Amino acid sequence: MTRTAASFAAAPSLNVSGVDLVADLAGALFWEEQDLLVVSDLHLEKGSSFAARGVLLPPYDTVATLGRLAAVIARHDPRMVIALGDSFHDREAHDRLSATDRDAIAALQTRRDWIWISGNHDPALPPDLGGVVASEVAIGPIVFRHEPTGAMGEIAGHLHPKARVSTRGRSMERRCFACDGERAVMPAFGAYTGGLSIRDAAFAKIFRNPGFMAHVLGDNRLHTIAASRCY
Repeated sequence: MTRTAASFAAAPSLNVSGVDLVADLAGALFWEEQDLLVVSDLHLEKGSSFAARGVLLPPYDTVATLGRLAAVIARHDPRMVIALGDSFHDREAHDRLSATDRDAIAALQTRRDWIWISGNHDPALPPDLGGVVASEVAIGPIVFRHEPTGAMGEIAGHLHPKARVSTRGRSMERRCFACDGERAVMPAFGAYTGGLSIRDAAFAKIFRNPGFMAHVLGDNRLHTIAASRCY
């Protein structure tokens, strides 16, 4: 499908250091000018990691996460994909990938550049996964890294932001982007990933301006609300 400027005009967006990014409701960001898709914290093979410790979870998280990722890639057809760290739940998770899942990853990488940012869960990724591995990537005014530092122009993951809000008399808790216009923290993309409340002190250390926003992932649209109004 050919993308046009009009097709993104009505799409929800975040602005980070003057760069407009399309906020996909799956929890990804798309930088149209760079033809770049960004996702964070896939935590592939989390289910098998828990199973090894006797905590039985349905072993379908990798399939579900890769399926969602395939759908996002199909929507935007990016030239480049950056995975912002903790793509795998532990240091051996990539060894537990099935042949089918490896083929699915290879298919997603076909005809596009792919960058794995190393995270605290997966600090040493092997070369046989395809793509390249980096500790961080700078493109124009934006720096992509796993753990947020609070630097200007930073897009990071790691904290798995979520927000609890009250709407129509009921409480709703959803994943969210945290952003103050100068930096952003992305929601976790993985099927089995939990979240950290945007009111946690960890976010106050990153966003020194108390007026930062939670861009909450709704069913049909992005809901932008001051973090101070979340609970």
